[in-house]
Amino acid sequence: MSPKNVIFKKICKDKSVGVYMGKRDFVDRVDSVDPVDGVILVDPEALQGRKVFVTLSCTFRYGRDDMDVMGIAFRRELYLSTRQVYPPLQDREKGIHTKIQARLLRKLGHNAYPFFFEFPDNLPCSVALQPAPHDVGKQCAVEFEIKAFSAESQDAKVRKRSTVKLMLRKVQYAPEGEGTAPSVETTRDFVMSDKPLHVKASLDKEIYYHGETIKVHVNVTNNSSKNIKNIILSVDQVATVVLYSNDSYVKCVDIEDSGDSVSPGATLQKVYKLLPVLANNRERRGIALDGKLKHEDTNLASTSIIREGVLKEVMGIMVSYRVMVKLIVGGEVGLEVPFKLMHPKPDAGKKTYISVLFLYTKLLQKVLKHVK
Repeated sequence: MSPKNVIFKKICKDKSVGVYMGKRDFVDRVDSVDPVDGVILVDPEALQGRKVFVTLSCTFRYGRDDMDVMGIAFRRELYLSTRQVYPPLQDREKGIHTKIQARLLRKLGHNAYPFFFEFPDNLPCSVALQPAPHDVGKQCAVEFEIKAFSAESQDAKVRKRSTVKLMLRKVQYAPEGEGTAPSVETTRDFVMSDKPLHVKASLDKEIYYHGETIKVHVNVTNNSSKNIKNIILSVDQVATVVLYSNDSYVKCVDIEDSGDSVSPGATLQKVYKLLPVLANNRERRGIALDGKLKHEDTNLASTSIIREGVLKEVMGIMVSYRVMVKLIVGGEVGLEVPFKLMHPKPDAGKKTYISVLFLYTKLLQKVLKHVK
């Protein structure tokens, strides 16, 4: 995530336009999204009478730019909003919405102008499919971008030297509340066996954080005459490209081949551990990742959560996770246990620290009072 008290800035080649922002990560809380705010710095002399515009765009890219065929680009613009910032269409002070804008305007002077955008509620979060090591060009991804440029008009041809772009991320955090711990069970009857095989798989909770170990509780009651030769567990990432084809790509991001067997009439109760992380999957093409900014690392894509009533068809790439438990019994007996993989809210750890500090202070006060 973007560090605090850092200003992100980028200036175009001809020095006519510059973008200044206090953050590049914007949080989708399902019912609302952080607005995009910043400041544009202009050089009136370098503009030579041109106007300055700023746009916020969301683009779904499903092919490299160099794969364009017959003038058809492998990209689709999901959202585009444009504002004119210079000459300003409203009073400069009325354009200030946030404290960071006010601070930047005081620092940058009279040639700085604020801009402000609000996301619509039907846009996806930043996500990208990991390319293979030998792939070149931009990967399949949902991308957000702020672009500032100078031109005679909004529709006039824009020069690259007079354009500056800054990539953004739209991210989601785990919702508050643990939710219901997922649990799945099945009973399987076999020919030539009087009694069935019963299997139950459960997790400790519904939401896991990136980098957290997942404990899978497996209970097997084998009353059948079949011998369970092996138990294999895995974490599957399911990335569904809902925008243009509704194709689903299932990728195993962690696996545990236990080698455990359960003979007829026996039972098994065991806790298995799985750890789905990007570090173990960096060479895997097609794995969905959280969108990343230049020079920053990322992680496996977070679970997609959308507001009720929003059409999934415009969400670009939807990501979900499941634990698969497979029992090898001549054939295969399998269970799917869904769960969510997300980031905790940034202030969650801070709140925990403050709570612990508060309790420690209270305890210390009691001890000191007792000593007196």
